[in-house]
Amino acid sequence: MKHQYVGDINDYRKYALLRALSADGKNRIGVCWMLTPPDGSSDGGKLAYLQQANRYRHFDPTLFDILAHSAAEPDQRRLQTIEDSDAISGAAYFNDILPDDRVGRASFMTRCSSQFRNADLVFFDPDNGLEVSLPKGRKNSSKYLYLDEVAAFYDHGKSLLIYQHFPRIERSTFMAQRAEQLRSVAGDCAIWAFTTAHVVFFLLVHPESPARLAIAVMEACERLKPEFIRGENVPCANN
Repeated sequence: MKHQYVGDINDYRKYALLRALSADGKNRIGVCWMLTPPDGSSDGGKLAYLQQANRYRHFDPTLFDILAHSAAEPDQRRLQTIEDSDAISGAAYFNDILPDDRVGRASFMTRCSSQFRNADLVFFDPDNGLEVSLPKGRKNSSKYLYLDEVAAFYDHGKSLLIYQHFPRIERSTFMAQRAEQLRSVAGDCAIWAFTTAHVVFFLLVHPESPARLAIAVMEACERLKPEFIRGENVPCANN
């Protein structure tokens, strides 16, 4: 995540999903921004939707107004604005900058785990998504979440929500491959995919998570409009 993305259309969908899963604070959400420095690109400029209130505001009016206010003042396009707004009721946040180096990254994840020890669900918001062939510790590895990190949080009994940008390949195949990678480190989880035009959010529900989280997942699938966010269970490949 970068500050420059705050308030864009993907951000709107992301917070709407987190708000639904929070169920007005009944489920304790931990948000790990996986914050990285600005890169000087034009990414994050997808704000035109805020000028189309008739088309987009009804999906989540309260959230839409928060983001519109933030985008109207460039200095407010920062993650602190989202945190202070209580857009995600009762959420805890970990907003340290994630370094590329392995030692710094390990320390980051340890501190994050400690901060979210009471969370029911931890959301990871990497710039790109799950790991690729780039080894941990190399330049730009901070843009990815690695499977051993998924395993570490899951093994502590956490359900996980993970941001994943769609690459330019066939989507259904890509999603199936990613789901199987996640099952390789969290074999007893139930996996849900919440897809949008450009990204997918993978939700791993831990079997020890409270029933209220599973209820919130089902309600999110029913309440969120498919043209905004489409939620569905991802069955095992051998089912």
